[in-house]
Amino acid sequence: MKVYRGRRTDSGTEVTVTDGAGERPLPPRFDLRRHSPDGFEWGYGGSGPAQLALALTADALGDDDRARSVYQPFKFKVVGALASNTWTLTEDQVRASVADIERAKDRVAGPRPDGHTGGRSL
Repeated sequence: MKVYRGRRTDSGTEVTVTDGAGERPLPPRFDLRRHSPDGFEWGYGGSGPAQLALALTADALGDDDRARSVYQPFKFKVVGALASNTWTLTEDQVRASVADIERAKDRVAGPRPDGHTGGRSL
């Protein structure tokens, strides 16, 4: 299981991911979208938190399209709520939050005229 850690330093912020291969910096995933040229941030709903939300969801899900569809609500639900100078999230926590977001989207979408509920098929 992956573990994500963030901390503020005198020179900015650092976010790492630890897995079976060790600890490494979390890639910002500018290839998917460049929100923040200044890097990651958390604790509010701006561009730095958007970049972190995109990077976390893409890494934890291993699915860039799915990450793109949930990272903005994830930013507000999770990344914006990280209020301290250090934090830890597990891959399971990221995935559970994404699942909650997707369920909420399905409920909001409701049934279509053809009877489809808007949910993803497995």
